[in-house]
Amino acid sequence: MSIARAFGRLFYGLAMFSNAVGTLVIFGLIGVMNADVFLRNFHDAPLRGVVEMVIFSLVLIVFLQLPDVVRNNRLTRSDGFLVLGRARFPQFTNVLDRVIDFSAAVFMALIAWTLWPEFTESFHTCHFFTPPEFGPEPTGDLFTDLKSAFGRCEYFGTPGIFTAPWWPAKLAIFFSTGLCSILFMMKAVIGEHHSAEHETRDTAA
Repeated sequence: MSIARAFGRLFYGLAMFSNAVGTLVIFGLIGVMNADVFLRNFHDAPLRGVVEMVIFSLVLIVFLQLPDVVRNNRLTRSDGFLVLGRARFPQFTNVLDRVIDFSAAVFMALIAWTLWPEFTESFHTCHFFTPPEFGPEPTGDLFTDLKSAFGRCEYFGTPGIFTAPWWPAKLAIFFSTGLCSILFMMKAVIGEHHSAEHETRDTAA
């Protein structure tokens, strides 16, 4: 149990770091939208690709902040039966709570397992480390070769307006669901007592 709590602190730290990165993406998105409003109203020249940036950023924000939501027990779920049962049948409710957390861990792991091949396939389309199937050959200049590689990546967006490689978003989804699976498994192993202790500590802070 002490080993599980030690690993729990590590994964809780990763969840908070992921949440912080997601918050930075939110600030960046706010800056882009404010710039679009300013350019649209004062220069009659709206920023191109704002819609695509918003869609792409929302994927990153949701999945980067999801592990911290799980850490804080704020994930939306219907727990009315558990709340009623905890007062009269605390032991049974505790076991049922662990079963639910374990089931959530399995489903999150399945999502991560499904996303990993999609991420690797999307990443390999860039040919960062292998000779490209099309386009210019590597020149030996790091920045030139990176620019060419990102141009070969599977992309999201509208060509000529805004495009972004898909693999960072798929990597974020894989990382998020994998970490959520671990966090749910930690909750299933450690149990309700540690979750209550964790919530009390966060509230006091």
